[in-house]
Amino acid sequence: MMKISVTFRNTEDEGWQKEYVDDRMKKLNKYIDAPADVHVVLTVEKFRNVAEINVLTNGLNIIGKEESKDMHLAIDNAVEKIERQLKKHREKIRVHKSGALKEEGEEAEASPVEMEEVAESRIVETRKVILKPMSLDDAVMEMDSTKNRFVVYRNASSESVNVIYRRDDGGYLLIETNG
Repeated sequence: MMKISVTFRNTEDEGWQKEYVDDRMKKLNKYIDAPADVHVVLTVEKFRNVAEINVLTNGLNIIGKEESKDMHLAIDNAVEKIERQLKKHREKIRVHKSGALKEEGEEAEASPVEMEEVAESRIVETRKVILKPMSLDDAVMEMDSTKNRFVVYRNASSESVNVIYRRDDGGYLLIETNG
C-alpha cells in the first residue's frame, strides 16, 4: 500500500498531475512489499519542470529527481530512476538471503562466476577465496588436481596476486597483477 502526497512549487495542480503520478507509481507496487510513503514534489522554474520523488518504505529511503522541458517526461524519468534503485535493492536482498556469500575465513574453491545474459548481466554466485602463497608450479598442480578452470593465488616470490587459467586448447594463461 502506497500513501502518495503531491506538492506543487511555483505551479498549481492542473488536475492531471496527481492522476498521472498515481498511475505511474502503480508500476512500483511490484517492488514494494511493505507500506510506503511517497512524497512527490513537482516544481516549475521558467522552462524547467522538475519531478522529485521520495519513497520511504521499511527503513529504505529512495530518491529520484529528474528535470525536463515537459512535466510528463520528468515524472516518467524520476519513476524509472526509482524503479532501477528498487530493483537493485531487491536483488541485493535476494542474494544476501540466499546465502550465496560465504562466511569470512571459510575457504572456498575458486570457480568461474556464472553470468546470466538477460536484459543485463547479473552475478549469480559470489565466492570468497583465501589467497595462498604458492609458486606457479604449485598453482598448476592445484588446478589439475581440483579440475577448476582457474586458480587465484598469491605469488610466493613477488607477493602479487596472480590468476592462472586453463584455456580450451589445454594451454595455460597466467595473469599477473602489480598491486
